Amino acid sequence: MDDQALSKHIRALTKAVTAQPASVVIEMLEELKKTKAPTEEQLRSTKAGVAVGKLRSNTNKDIARLASEIVSKWRKNVDAAKDAKKRKLDQSKSPTPKDSPAPPSSSYSTPYEGDPTKRHFRVDNVDIARTASKSRDGSIGVLYNGLAYRATASIEEVLQRAMEVEAAAFKKYRDTPEYRNKIRGLMTSLKRKDNPELGRRVLSGDILPEKFVVMSDDELASEAQRARDRELERENMLKAQVPQAEKSISDSLQCSKCRQKRVSYSQAQTRSADEPMTTFCECTVCGHRWKFS
Repeated sequence: MDDQALSKHIRALTKAVTAQPASVVIEMLEELKKTKAPTEEQLRSTKAGVAVGKLRSNTNKDIARLASEIVSKWRKNVDAAKDAKKRKLDQSKSPTPKDSPAPPSSSYSTPYEGDPTKRHFRVDNVDIARTASKSRDGSIGVLYNGLAYRATASIEEVLQRAMEVEAAAFKKYRDTPEYRNKIRGLMTSLKRKDNPELGRRVLSGDILPEKFVVMSDDELASEAQRARDRELERENMLKAQVPQAEKSISDSLQCSKCRQKRVSYSQAQTRSADEPMTTFCECTVCGHRWKFS
Protein backbone atom coordinates (compact mmCIF):
# COMPACT_ATOMS: atom_id res chain seq x y z
CA MET A 1 0.00 0.00 0.00
CA ASP A 2 1.56 3.30 -1.12
CA ASP A 3 1.42 6.59 0.80
CA GLN A 4 -1.68 7.84 -1.00
CA ALA A 5 -3.63 4.61 -0.49
CA LEU A 6 -2.58 4.38 3.15
CA SER A 7 -3.57 7.99 3.84
CA LYS A 8 -6.96 7.42 2.20
CA HIS A 9 -7.55 4.27 4.24
CA ILE A 10 -6.61 6.00 7.51
CA ARG A 11 -8.92 8.96 6.79
CA ALA A 12 -11.79 6.57 6.05
CA LEU A 13 -11.01 4.60 9.22
CA THR A 14 -11.00 7.75 11.38
CA LYS A 15 -14.40 8.78 10.02
CA ALA A 16 -15.81 5.27 10.45
CA VAL A 17 -14.93 5.22 14.14
CA THR A 18 -17.34 8.06 14.84
CA ALA A 19 -19.96 7.49 12.14
CA GLN A 20 -20.10 3.77 11.35
CA PRO A 21 -20.96 0.60 13.34
CA ALA A 22 -18.15 -1.25 15.07
CA SER A 23 -18.39 -4.04 12.48
CA VAL A 24 -17.31 -1.64 9.73
CA VAL A 25 -14.32 -0.43 11.77
CA ILE A 26 -13.32 -4.03 12.53
CA GLU A 27 -13.50 -4.94 8.83
CA MET A 28 -11.28 -1.98 7.91
CA LEU A 29 -8.77 -2.90 10.62
CA GLU A 30 -8.70 -6.52 9.42
CA GLU A 31 -7.91 -5.30 5.91
CA LEU A 32 -5.17 -3.03 7.27
CA LYS A 33 -3.71 -5.91 9.26
CA LYS A 34 -3.45 -8.11 6.16
CA THR A 35 -1.58 -5.53 4.09
CA LYS A 36 2.18 -5.22 4.09
CA ALA A 37 3.47 -3.20 7.05
CA PRO A 38 4.34 0.39 6.09
CA THR A 39 7.84 1.78 6.46
CA GLU A 40 8.83 4.24 9.17
CA GLU A 41 8.77 7.05 6.59
CA GLN A 42 5.22 6.12 5.54
CA LEU A 43 4.05 6.04 9.15
CA ARG A 44 5.47 9.50 9.73
CA SER A 45 4.07 11.04 6.56
CA THR A 46 0.58 9.55 6.88
CA LYS A 47 0.39 9.58 10.71
CA ALA A 48 -1.16 6.13 10.44
CA GLY A 49 0.55 4.93 13.61
CA VAL A 50 -0.98 7.73 15.66
CA ALA A 51 -4.49 7.12 14.27
CA VAL A 52 -4.44 3.36 14.82
CA GLY A 53 -2.64 3.69 18.15
CA LYS A 54 -5.54 5.71 19.57
CA LEU A 55 -7.89 2.83 18.88
CA ARG A 56 -6.04 0.58 21.36
CA SER A 57 -8.06 2.22 24.12
CA ASN A 58 -11.39 1.88 22.27
CA THR A 59 -14.26 0.59 24.41
CA ASN A 60 -14.93 -2.16 21.86
CA LYS A 61 -12.57 -5.01 22.81
CA ASP A 62 -12.29 -6.34 19.23
CA ILE A 63 -11.32 -2.90 17.90
CA ALA A 64 -8.79 -2.39 20.71
CA ARG A 65 -7.30 -5.86 20.16
CA LEU A 66 -6.93 -5.43 16.41
CA ALA A 67 -5.42 -1.96 16.82
CA SER A 68 -2.85 -3.35 19.30
CA GLU A 69 -1.94 -6.19 16.93
CA ILE A 70 -1.51 -3.80 14.01
CA VAL A 71 0.65 -1.37 15.99
CA SER A 72 2.78 -4.26 17.26
CA LYS A 73 3.22 -5.57 13.70
CA TRP A 74 4.22 -2.15 12.39
CA ARG A 75 6.70 -1.57 15.21
CA LYS A 76 8.31 -4.94 14.65
CA ASN A 77 8.72 -4.08 10.98
CA VAL A 78 10.30 -0.71 11.79
CA ASP A 79 12.64 -2.28 14.38
CA ALA A 80 13.63 -5.04 11.94
CA ALA A 81 14.47 -2.41 9.32
CA LYS A 82 16.57 -0.48 11.83
CA ASP A 83 18.40 -3.63 12.91
CA ALA A 84 19.11 -4.55 9.28
CA LYS A 85 20.45 -1.06 8.61
CA LYS A 86 22.61 -1.20 11.73
CA ARG A 87 24.04 -4.61 10.84
CA LYS A 88 24.83 -3.42 7.32
CA LEU A 89 26.65 -0.42 8.77
CA ASP A 90 28.56 -2.60 11.26
CA GLN A 91 29.61 -4.99 8.50
CA SER A 92 31.09 -2.10 6.53
CA LYS A 93 33.44 -1.33 9.39
CA SER A 94 36.52 -3.30 10.36
CA PRO A 95 35.74 -5.29 13.53
CA THR A 96 38.02 -4.93 16.56
CA PRO A 97 38.63 -7.46 19.37
CA LYS A 98 36.49 -5.33 21.68
CA ASP A 99 33.49 -5.39 19.38
CA SER A 100 30.55 -7.54 20.48
CA PRO A 101 28.89 -9.20 17.51
CA ALA A 102 25.27 -8.17 17.11
CA PRO A 103 22.86 -11.08 17.42
CA PRO A 104 21.45 -12.34 14.13
CA SER A 105 17.95 -11.21 13.29
CA SER A 106 16.62 -14.73 13.81
CA SER A 107 17.65 -14.62 17.48
CA TYR A 108 15.45 -11.57 17.95
CA SER A 109 12.28 -13.22 16.68
CA THR A 110 12.70 -16.84 17.82
CA PRO A 111 11.80 -18.20 21.29
CA TYR A 112 14.56 -17.83 23.88
CA GLU A 113 16.53 -21.04 24.41
CA GLY A 114 18.90 -20.06 27.24
CA ASP A 115 18.33 -19.97 31.01
CA PRO A 116 15.28 -17.69 31.40
CA THR A 117 16.14 -16.90 35.02
CA LYS A 118 19.38 -15.21 33.93
CA ARG A 119 17.98 -13.03 31.17
CA HIS A 120 19.15 -9.43 31.04
CA PHE A 121 19.22 -6.94 28.22
CA ARG A 122 23.03 -7.08 28.22
CA VAL A 123 23.07 -10.89 28.22
CA ASP A 124 20.57 -10.88 25.34
CA ASN A 125 22.61 -8.22 23.47
CA VAL A 126 19.63 -5.88 23.26
CA ASP A 127 20.00 -2.31 22.07
CA ILE A 128 17.82 -0.31 24.50
CA ALA A 129 18.61 3.08 22.94
CA ARG A 130 15.09 3.68 21.67
CA THR A 131 14.42 7.26 22.75
CA ALA A 132 16.35 10.51 22.88
CA SER A 133 16.60 10.23 26.68
CA LYS A 134 19.16 8.08 28.50
CA SER A 135 16.95 7.84 31.58
CA ARG A 136 14.01 6.59 29.51
CA ASP A 137 16.26 4.12 27.69
CA GLY A 138 17.44 2.93 31.10
CA SER A 139 13.82 2.39 32.11
CA ILE A 140 13.27 0.30 28.99
CA GLY A 141 16.24 -1.83 30.05
CA VAL A 142 14.88 -2.22 33.59
CA LEU A 143 11.46 -3.26 32.29
CA TYR A 144 13.07 -5.65 29.77
CA ASN A 145 14.88 -7.38 32.65
CA GLY A 146 11.65 -7.74 34.60
CA LEU A 147 9.57 -9.00 31.67
CA ALA A 148 12.29 -11.35 30.40
CA TYR A 149 12.80 -13.00 33.80
CA ARG A 150 11.57 -16.62 33.52
CA ALA A 151 10.15 -15.89 30.04
CA THR A 152 10.88 -17.85 26.88
CA ALA A 153 9.37 -15.17 24.64
CA SER A 154 11.61 -13.84 21.88
CA ILE A 155 13.91 -10.88 22.45
CA GLU A 156 11.86 -8.86 19.97
CA GLU A 157 8.59 -9.55 21.79
CA VAL A 158 9.97 -8.69 25.23
CA LEU A 159 11.66 -5.52 23.98
CA GLN A 160 8.50 -4.37 22.21
CA ARG A 161 6.40 -4.81 25.36
CA ALA A 162 9.03 -3.09 27.52
CA MET A 163 8.95 -0.09 25.16
CA GLU A 164 5.15 0.03 25.28
CA VAL A 165 5.07 -0.09 29.08
CA GLU A 166 7.73 2.62 29.38
CA ALA A 167 5.85 4.85 26.92
CA ALA A 168 2.63 4.40 28.89
CA ALA A 169 4.42 5.20 32.18
CA PHE A 170 6.08 8.29 30.73
CA LYS A 171 2.76 9.50 29.30
CA LYS A 172 1.12 9.07 32.71
CA TYR A 173 3.83 10.42 35.03
CA ARG A 174 6.24 12.31 32.77
CA ASP A 175 9.84 12.84 33.97
CA THR A 176 9.06 12.88 37.69
CA PRO A 177 10.19 10.92 40.76
CA GLU A 178 6.83 9.13 40.57
CA TYR A 179 7.74 7.87 37.08
CA ARG A 180 11.06 6.48 38.27
CA ASN A 181 9.54 4.92 41.39
CA LYS A 182 6.80 3.31 39.30
CA ILE A 183 9.34 1.77 36.89
CA ARG A 184 11.33 0.31 39.79
CA GLY A 185 8.15 -0.93 41.45
CA LEU A 186 6.93 -2.65 38.30
CA MET A 187 10.29 -4.35 37.78
CA THR A 188 10.27 -5.59 41.41
CA SER A 189 6.75 -6.97 41.01
CA LEU A 190 7.69 -8.71 37.75
CA LYS A 191 10.68 -10.43 39.38
CA ARG A 192 8.82 -11.71 42.44
CA LYS A 193 9.35 -15.46 42.55
CA ASP A 194 5.84 -16.07 43.89
CA ASN A 195 4.14 -14.22 41.04
CA PRO A 196 5.29 -15.60 37.65
CA GLU A 197 1.83 -15.09 36.18
CA LEU A 198 2.16 -11.27 36.19
CA GLY A 199 4.92 -11.16 33.57
CA ARG A 200 3.14 -13.69 31.36
CA ARG A 201 -0.08 -11.64 31.44
CA VAL A 202 1.76 -8.45 30.47
CA LEU A 203 3.66 -10.14 27.63
CA SER A 204 0.52 -11.79 26.27
CA GLY A 205 -1.39 -8.51 26.26
CA ASP A 206 -3.89 -9.70 28.86
CA ILE A 207 -2.77 -6.71 30.91
CA LEU A 208 -2.40 -3.69 28.63
CA PRO A 209 0.53 -1.29 29.25
CA GLU A 210 -1.85 1.59 30.06
CA LYS A 211 -3.45 -0.50 32.82
CA PHE A 212 -0.20 -2.04 34.04
CA VAL A 213 1.40 1.32 34.88
CA VAL A 214 -1.48 2.39 37.14
CA MET A 215 -2.04 -0.88 39.01
CA SER A 216 -1.75 -0.66 42.81
CA ASP A 217 0.60 -2.83 44.87
CA ASP A 218 -2.35 -5.00 45.84
CA GLU A 219 -3.35 -5.48 42.18
CA LEU A 220 0.23 -6.33 41.22
CA ALA A 221 0.53 -8.96 43.96
CA SER A 222 -0.30 -12.59 43.34
CA GLU A 223 -3.50 -14.07 44.73
CA ALA A 224 -1.39 -16.14 47.14
CA GLN A 225 0.34 -12.99 48.43
CA ARG A 226 -2.98 -11.19 48.86
CA ALA A 227 -4.32 -14.17 50.81
CA ARG A 228 -1.24 -14.12 53.08
CA ASP A 229 -1.63 -10.38 53.67
CA ARG A 230 -5.30 -10.81 54.59
CA GLU A 231 -4.45 -13.60 57.01
CA LEU A 232 -1.64 -11.57 58.57
CA GLU A 233 -3.94 -8.58 59.00
CA ARG A 234 -6.61 -10.79 60.60
CA GLU A 235 -4.12 -12.37 63.01
CA ASN A 236 -2.61 -9.04 63.98
CA MET A 237 -6.05 -7.54 64.46
CA LEU A 238 -6.97 -10.34 66.84
CA LYS A 239 -3.75 -9.87 68.77
CA ALA A 240 -4.31 -6.14 68.96
CA GLN A 241 -7.77 -6.68 70.45
CA VAL A 242 -6.41 -8.67 73.41
CA PRO A 243 -6.76 -6.54 76.59
CA GLN A 244 -3.49 -4.94 77.59
CA ALA A 245 -2.29 -4.93 81.18
CA GLU A 246 -1.14 -1.35 80.87
CA LYS A 247 -1.56 1.30 78.19
CA SER A 248 0.29 4.53 77.63
CA ILE A 249 -1.51 7.77 78.36
CA SER A 250 -1.12 10.70 75.97
CA ASP A 251 -2.04 14.33 76.52
CA SER A 252 -1.48 15.12 72.83
CA LEU A 253 -4.37 12.96 71.60
CA GLN A 254 -7.82 14.49 71.92
CA CYS A 255 -11.11 12.61 72.18
CA SER A 256 -13.47 13.60 69.37
CA LYS A 257 -16.51 13.21 71.67
CA CYS A 258 -15.71 14.84 75.01
CA ARG A 259 -12.72 16.88 73.71
CA GLN A 260 -10.60 15.76 76.68
CA LYS A 261 -6.90 15.00 76.31
CA ARG A 262 -6.74 11.98 78.62
CA VAL A 263 -6.34 9.22 76.05
CA SER A 264 -4.77 5.81 76.51
CA TYR A 265 -3.34 4.14 73.45
CA SER A 266 -1.51 1.08 72.18
CA GLN A 267 0.00 0.20 68.81
CA ALA A 268 0.10 -3.01 66.76
CA GLN A 269 1.20 -4.10 63.31
CA THR A 270 -2.14 -5.15 61.82
CA ARG A 271 -1.07 -5.22 58.18
CA SER A 272 2.05 -6.24 56.25
CA ALA A 273 5.47 -5.17 57.56
CA ASP A 274 5.89 -2.31 55.10
CA GLU A 275 2.60 -0.69 56.18
CA PRO A 276 2.35 1.79 59.11
CA MET A 277 1.32 0.51 62.55
CA THR A 278 -2.27 0.90 63.73
CA THR A 279 -2.87 2.97 66.89
CA PHE A 280 -5.79 1.95 69.14
CA CYS A 281 -7.12 4.75 71.35
CA GLU A 282 -9.52 4.90 74.30
CA CYS A 283 -10.63 8.02 76.14
CA THR A 284 -10.20 7.51 79.89
CA VAL A 285 -12.90 10.11 80.56
CA CYS A 286 -15.87 9.01 78.40
CA GLY A 287 -14.68 5.61 77.17
CA HIS A 288 -14.86 6.48 73.44
CA ARG A 289 -12.67 4.20 71.31
CA TRP A 290 -11.15 4.70 67.86
CA LYS A 291 -8.12 3.72 65.79
CA PHE A 292 -5.94 5.20 63.09
CA SER A 293 -2.80 4.32 61.13
